[in-house]
Amino acid sequence: MNAGRLWAGGVAAAVVAALIGVVGVLIARAMFQLAVLSPKTNGAFGDEKTITLCVVAAVAALLATALAHLLLVSTPSPLSYFGWIVGLVTVAAAVVPFLGSGTWPVHFAQAVIHAVIGMAIGGLVSNAAASASRLELDKRR
Repeated sequence: MNAGRLWAGGVAAAVVAALIGVVGVLIARAMFQLAVLSPKTNGAFGDEKTITLCVVAAVAALLATALAHLLLVSTPSPLSYFGWIVGLVTVAAAVVPFLGSGTWPVHFAQAVIHAVIGMAIGGLVSNAAASASRLELDKRR
């Protein structure tokens, strides 16, 4: 496995995940005009919760990269296990907003943003892991 290639993909996935958070908040604020997310009260990009969302998304992508690295060096069919783990964590992250107080449209917007971030992390890190593994196999031939 080419660890450098895997981690380069993981860092790129972290940037994409953070940007999905920003774009998701912008879309939710523009489309739903939610009172809680109103651009008039907090600016177009939201408040400190938007920053927290983006930082957590980036950290999640780096943790997913670490998980992929661990699975690649220790398990048979590592990408199958990786897909299941990331998929289940993504579902959990999408359900969490509904457990708090607030309005249904806000919960729905948060759940969609969390789901898209999780799907992006899963797909991008999985592709980086496959590429890092494939590169090493090609070198051996």
